[in-house]
Amino acid sequence: MPLSAAFYERLPGITLLHEDTARKSRFYWVGAPGVSMLGIRENYPTPLVQRQHFAFRVELEDLRSAHEELSRLGISTENFHGEDAAQLMVFPFMPAVSIYFDDPDGHSIEYLAMLDDEPRPDLPIMSWQEWDQLHNRTES
Repeated sequence: MPLSAAFYERLPGITLLHEDTARKSRFYWVGAPGVSMLGIRENYPTPLVQRQHFAFRVELEDLRSAHEELSRLGISTENFHGEDAAQLMVFPFMPAVSIYFDDPDGHSIEYLAMLDDEPRPDLPIMSWQEWDQLHNRTES
């Protein structure tokens, strides 16, 4: 099985959907069944595998706890700038906040939570605290 199989199977919100031993593949639901799916496989049919980036939408409350849960699992998380994910960044053009981490095969995983505010594509990426101040809120 792919090195990442054990990694994904211990992440919150990931459940095994199907294993295809002939193709050395596993498929997972991400979040509720039928919403998002991730498929992984061994280096098959070729050992030349590019680093990939996968973004999965999660609920805002789940994102708030993901940093701590992943830390308990020994998984280091970062924000968009490569800093500790305790300081989340907002992508104003969506708007959304996210955390990043790598799987054992080196692929970049992003948990992304949409915010209820109106998109602001005119603004640069900023901290969640700055975003809340812009919207006259005090805490994120």
